[in-house]
Amino acid sequence: MHQPLPKLQQIPASIAAVADYEPFARERMTEQAWAYMAGGAADELTLRDNCAAFQRLRLCSRALPELTGAHTRLELFGQRFEQPILLAPVAYQKLLHPDGELATVLAASAVRAGMVVSTQASVALEDIARQAQTPLWFQLYVQPDREFTRELVQRAEAAGYQALVVTVDAPVNGLRNREQRAGFVLPEGIEAVNLRGMRTLPPATSRIGDSPLFGGPLLAAAPTWRDLAWLRSLTRLPVLVKGVMHPEDARRAVAEGIDGIIVSNHGGRTLDTQPATIEVMEEIARAVEGRVPLLLDGGIRRGTDVFKALALGASAVLVGRPYVFGLAAAGAPGVCHVVQLLRAELEVAMALTGCRTLADIGPGLLWRPPQ
Repeated sequence: MHQPLPKLQQIPASIAAVADYEPFARERMTEQAWAYMAGGAADELTLRDNCAAFQRLRLCSRALPELTGAHTRLELFGQRFEQPILLAPVAYQKLLHPDGELATVLAASAVRAGMVVSTQASVALEDIARQAQTPLWFQLYVQPDREFTRELVQRAEAAGYQALVVTVDAPVNGLRNREQRAGFVLPEGIEAVNLRGMRTLPPATSRIGDSPLFGGPLLAAAPTWRDLAWLRSLTRLPVLVKGVMHPEDARRAVAEGIDGIIVSNHGGRTLDTQPATIEVMEEIARAVEGRVPLLLDGGIRRGTDVFKALALGASAVLVGRPYVFGLAAAGAPGVCHVVQLLRAELEVAMALTGCRTLADIGPGLLWRPPQ
């Protein structure tokens, strides 16, 4: 078992793209933390295909564009963003850096990127908000203790969070074999501090021959569309659902009055052999017909990936593992660098395809082979 190296004090010139952070991050994490952050469900086919599917898409350059006044600004839910790149919710960031989410929010503020804070953050949501100088959204898992869930929503509102992101694709955890093989458990001193004091379900046990999941308390307490309507009644904040991969669920979310949809397969961490998020993006955009903003999560490793997501109907994207690896390698400066690399690559792609603004990015700039 290797001893993690100290954090980088200076970012080496050899880090020229976000993927270059991965080996530096791995050397600075325990084997168990690496398995938790880098791994996916089962055979990790979806995890890998999230990235590979972007690589299969091709762009069309355009000649001699007029680019005076070009920018990457956008507005979502009345909030202004300098770029369409948000930091996705990632749990237990003290696994990566002693300051955890406080280092991440410092970086997000420096590069003016929106940040979505996990219910399972290792720092209290109020402490993160006090450090923020950028829009914060709160990611919510509907807990079996519904009254505690109500209190979480109230805490997020009181702390100044500007949207609620409800994860809907993980009523149970995926079977993450890499984690299991590494024997992952949370180290002492790292916990989901926002969930302190919550009533929990009794531990699940099953004997050989019994159902491992069905008929137990976990699924009985799992959220449904009714809970989504209940959540909307609790808050004045915009409510987004994260984890939509099927057009019928997208239509249902719009019909239920949801304010935004995040197309996501949980980074390949729940159900393996799902398609990549970018592969379902166009169909979901057709189902939604522009009635609510769409965001995409999963597989973003290049600014060209951001461009492709926007071309197929996303208003913005969320990145998770890229900034996580930057945090593990170099703390807040690493997170800043990751966002800046992605933004630089996006702006180069926009310039070379003739896009002055994000609104100019459309499906006509994706090359498709003749049918």
